Amino acid sequence: MTLLANAPVPIIFRVLVSASLVLTGSAVSVTASAQTAPYPSKPIRVILNASPGGGTDIMGRIIAKKISENVGQQVIIENKAGGNGFIGTVQAARMPPDGYTLLVGTIASFGLAPSLYKTLPYDPVRDFEPIINGVVVTNVLVVHPSLPAKTAKEFLALAKAKPRALNYSSSAYGSAAHLASELFALKGGVEFVHIPYKGGGPAVADLVAGHVQFSFATAPSALGFVKSGKLRALGVTTPTRFSGLPDVPTISEAVFPGFEASNWYCFVAPAHTPKDIIAKLNQEFRRAMASPDVAQALHTQGMEPVPSTPQELHAYIKSEIAKWAEVAKARDLKAE
Repeated sequence: MTLLANAPVPIIFRVLVSASLVLTGSAVSVTASAQTAPYPSKPIRVILNASPGGGTDIMGRIIAKKISENVGQQVIIENKAGGNGFIGTVQAARMPPDGYTLLVGTIASFGLAPSLYKTLPYDPVRDFEPIINGVVVTNVLVVHPSLPAKTAKEFLALAKAKPRALNYSSSAYGSAAHLASELFALKGGVEFVHIPYKGGGPAVADLVAGHVQFSFATAPSALGFVKSGKLRALGVTTPTRFSGLPDVPTISEAVFPGFEASNWYCFVAPAHTPKDIIAKLNQEFRRAMASPDVAQALHTQGMEPVPSTPQELHAYIKSEIAKWAEVAKARDLKAE
């Protein structure tokens, strides 16, 4: 340090320039290496606002496993349940937009929450880049066998004859089952009593026990009880019939044309994730969902793959927000 301090200026300049060139060269080398490394070059984390074992978790793990096999990198599922689904969503929104942290968006967190909460700690459209729509899970209008209604029309007539006499269960306030019931009530001009539970399992269990009269339960949770005769299926909420219950009509064909209120799961990345990474992810998700083993595994769980382009998912999320905003306003639905 003393030698440099006493050295002539040109020597000092040459030393500093040389050091600068070495450092700059290293930085360029690292940057070039990072830019040329094929994506993905390290594990990808997928955040789910759900506990292990639920429909979201099962779907995520089925698809993640296949993508891991295809790209040669781990795709790690990270469960972030609780906080009304906000904890994991906010965390994902704040992560670097580099394609290594993704989020599973759901109808509850992306389609319903914007209409139910006065303040939301994230914006589903502004804070995320859509990658691809994942799967649709049909809800099934199921009733306890003691209820005399054998069809959706008979169920509607019963509800009209006995206002607020029918109780229904859902996995939570603001869940897909809750909003499906409210949409049915809105279109039918009827009134029900909502009894929210902490999860779909307890909601269906109490229906089977006869503590409530009906529910718009997910197909995976209801199918076994329907086939065993412990519940009666009157209709499904998807636009087309569910392959697991081919003889059960859609609500749309049975009573309300155009009725649709199904669970959906999509994949998104933090806002400003580069378009080439989004395109690569879309390609890999499509490839995974097109695999016969993945398709079969999803169908077994009552899930229908519905891959989309990022642009199609963007439009779909906006349309779902608008649709459920109308229902929430008409039914005066508000969450704390």
